[in-house]
Amino acid sequence: MSNLSLATSNALDIHPVTGRIGAEIRGVRLSGQLESATVEAIRAALVRHKVIFFRGQTHLQDADQEAFAKLLGEPVSHPTVPVVDGSDYLLELDSHRGGRANSWHTDVTFVDAYPQASILRGVTIPEVGGDTVWANTATAYDDLPPPLKALAEQLWAVHSNEYDYASYGNVGERGRDAEALKRYREVFVSTRYETEHPVVRVHPESGEKTLILGHFVKSFVGLTPSASAHVLELLQAYVTRLENIVRWRWQAGDVAIWDNRATQHYAVNDYGDAHRVVRRVTLKGDVPVSVDGRRSFTRSVEPNPAAKAA
Repeated sequence: MSNLSLATSNALDIHPVTGRIGAEIRGVRLSGQLESATVEAIRAALVRHKVIFFRGQTHLQDADQEAFAKLLGEPVSHPTVPVVDGSDYLLELDSHRGGRANSWHTDVTFVDAYPQASILRGVTIPEVGGDTVWANTATAYDDLPPPLKALAEQLWAVHSNEYDYASYGNVGERGRDAEALKRYREVFVSTRYETEHPVVRVHPESGEKTLILGHFVKSFVGLTPSASAHVLELLQAYVTRLENIVRWRWQAGDVAIWDNRATQHYAVNDYGDAHRVVRRVTLKGDVPVSVDGRRSFTRSVEPNPAAKAA
């Protein structure tokens, strides 16, 4: 990180949550009217800590969240899932409507320039459970032994949205929740995307090498499905080591912002029939660049008749 970035991040009241990832920032009231110096300090803290948390932002409404997001970058809509009525960019994850993202993933990696960051606001939070966990994909790369680093830097992966994170792991749901998951999946895969990413990208701001993995990985280029599954399991294990993660216990009004270029996350589905609603704005990202300078690319974008007919 540059000296300027360190200086601006030091202007905030920052409290690291773990040694590797995550920090709570206190004393900031988020809005669309923050001073530019505060915005730059928040951005610097995000690059440094990978995910940052703000408690007690109960004053934020949908329009305020979008206005704040515009200070950090250019908001973008989800490629397939409609926004909240009356908003421009807000995506809602409602547990009663299929929104349980309980699988390790980086947001929207099935497109080439996937989001650089996500801004998530807790709206309705269960009394017990419903935490979110984030993992640092930069330190995960650093932890790889040299032979695995060499392998990862050569690998490219095909990412597809046909693997739907919002319904993964919910096969035991019944009744209303099962129907909601079915409807959510139909929307999520209404257009089918396939994109190739390097397994190791170079972060455009920090210069760190980070891993692009998670459950949207369909296969690795040049490997069989069976070999791909084994390699994914091996590399993912470095991402999700307990030493590499931070867990956040939500309260209504909390805001979490994560660097989507250097993290994976998992929303823990441990709250049964309780209601959980969070709303997210994502910021436009850049096309990843591999260690040898090649750029990710979209292989195909096509309507999915099977999803509409399901």
